[in-house]
Amino acid sequence: FTSWKRHGQNSNRPGPRLMAAPALGVIADDFTGATDIAGLLARAGVQVSLRLGVPEHPPEDTAAFEVIALKCRTAPVTDAVAECRAALAWLRDAGAERFFWKYCSTFDSTPAGNIGPVAEALMDDLGAGQTIYCPAFPENGRAIFMGNLFVGQQLLSESPMKDHPLTPMRDSNLQRLLAPQTTRPVGLADRLTVAHGEAALQRRLAELRDAGTAHVVVDAVADGDLQIIANACSGMPLLTGGSAVAMPLPAIYRRDGVLAVDAPPPRRPALASGAVILSGSCSAMTNAQVAAYRSNAPSFRLDPVTLAESGVASAIDWLNGQADGTAPLIYATAQLDEVQHAQATLGAERAGQLVEAALAELALAAFGSGVRRFVVAGGETSGAVARSLGLTRLDIGAEIAPGVPWTFAVVDGEDVAVTLKSGNFGTRDFFTIAMARLEG
Repeated sequence: FTSWKRHGQNSNRPGPRLMAAPALGVIADDFTGATDIAGLLARAGVQVSLRLGVPEHPPEDTAAFEVIALKCRTAPVTDAVAECRAALAWLRDAGAERFFWKYCSTFDSTPAGNIGPVAEALMDDLGAGQTIYCPAFPENGRAIFMGNLFVGQQLLSESPMKDHPLTPMRDSNLQRLLAPQTTRPVGLADRLTVAHGEAALQRRLAELRDAGTAHVVVDAVADGDLQIIANACSGMPLLTGGSAVAMPLPAIYRRDGVLAVDAPPPRRPALASGAVILSGSCSAMTNAQVAAYRSNAPSFRLDPVTLAESGVASAIDWLNGQADGTAPLIYATAQLDEVQHAQATLGAERAGQLVEAALAELALAAFGSGVRRFVVAGGETSGAVARSLGLTRLDIGAEIAPGVPWTFAVVDGEDVAVTLKSGNFGTRDFFTIAMARLEG
């Protein structure tokens, strides 16, 4: 794509934009995962557009990279497949010819799916005979060796993910996890192959393809491995994995003429003051982040049992009473025993729904009181907050931490900044860093 042209306007983005067929179309299985990959692609210094849900209207003003965020990680398999196929159809209508199915770097899924079933459906629609699976993200401590996924120095099955309330990960071997989810053979391209370079990996993939192996787990333990994998596989119509294996793609696409050299850069609007932090994730890292932030900032804890009894009114009153210029924290983040107690009392599904609904209502109340900066922790929470604010499209801004960018949108004619953080991402002082990075 050697030129960009002015096109029409979008209701969420006043003013003229530049349009060309996207170099890559991404489908993500949750909102924080979508911002993760969008942030890494934006490191290339070009415009990245994040759509929340499959757009209702035909493609008009598209960016160099188009990302569609779905909420299908734990949806029924048939629903997840249908939604992802609809996203693929929209991206193809936008002119994309290369696609990426993005899921969590801890391979969050149930024995039934949804990673494998969605991949097979997308492969069928694209006529792709083979794809790869690489959720490695070395910068965030995710590595794959001999098909086994590590979180830091722990196997996935020994990490805190083994107790995830929705997708407990009790096996670390990606081939074993993937096989029950697919109808076609699963194979491995191991680290020894990747270490020999692009040509060696391509030969291994060809051998597996000739043997009828459609799904290939690819080892990666360092950023250099991701570069080799991206170089070897960039011509595939469909790639799948965590966000990091997509990080080298912009440079490859520029080299190959797929991405215009003069692709438009991202925008950063001026913002009114006021901020709030909303945390629903109960991951180990988010627990540490909440503990660090609340020691020096006003905070309010949401308890699902209390919400069931008396609703969210007291939290809204507390929020409205905070002084201007502060960035208060409202959180349902809790330790495992507290989560289990709430789930035993209310049921796991209702406990989660109560928290999501409360944080969504609080986001809307905060916007009504003038808040224009939102930090949101947790995939389910991010989806609920995004819907409550009516977000349908985000422009990607500066990264706060690897895979966690600030994003910009328009709500009721007002510019807002939103960051949607996956529970496990960021350092202990993430919330403080987020505010400083936005101001900087």
